[in-house]
Amino acid sequence: MISNPVNPISEQDYLQGELLAATKHELINGQVCAMAGASENHNLLSANMLTELKNQLKGTPCRTFIADMKVKVGHDFYYPDVMVVCQQDNVHNYYKNAPVIIVEVLSKSTRRFDKTNKRLQYQQIPSLEEYVLIEQDSAEIEVFSRQNHWQSAYYYLGDEITFTSLGVTVRVEDIYYQVNNEDVLEFLRGRSA
Repeated sequence: MISNPVNPISEQDYLQGELLAATKHELINGQVCAMAGASENHNLLSANMLTELKNQLKGTPCRTFIADMKVKVGHDFYYPDVMVVCQQDNVHNYYKNAPVIIVEVLSKSTRRFDKTNKRLQYQQIPSLEEYVLIEQDSAEIEVFSRQNHWQSAYYYLGDEITFTSLGVTVRVEDIYYQVNNEDVLEFLRGRSA
């Protein structure tokens, strides 16, 4: 599946191609962009966030998805690291339209795009209430909230984050469980001293 700026790929062709593709691709402005593999810390952070949200949302209509489920934003498709959908959004098996929360784990190669372009696009989704950015190389989480007019709030080890749209509270140290970066190691040394 190859696209070029002169001939953008259609949504239908993109979705058909993704069903057959060996690697994941995002569709941005009609262009297909291959996704790189993720680091150990990236995987741990995504899995920890998924686990915390999924466990606390048991018994609710909310469903938690990890990086293999796409979200459609306008004519673009992205693979968020984690997203939660609370309303009926079962029309499509391979993508969702109405997430309440989207989580992206930042890396050097994606940080700028996730903090700017993606953030601005995601904020156009009517159902979205919170956009969460998790640093993997340090212990810092930035949460953009519709309730706060998309102003960001920062959280660090020792803090708790309340996701008001879900009625869920998660400790930052649980999100960083088993993650190996200098902030986490220093935090753990301080606790054992």
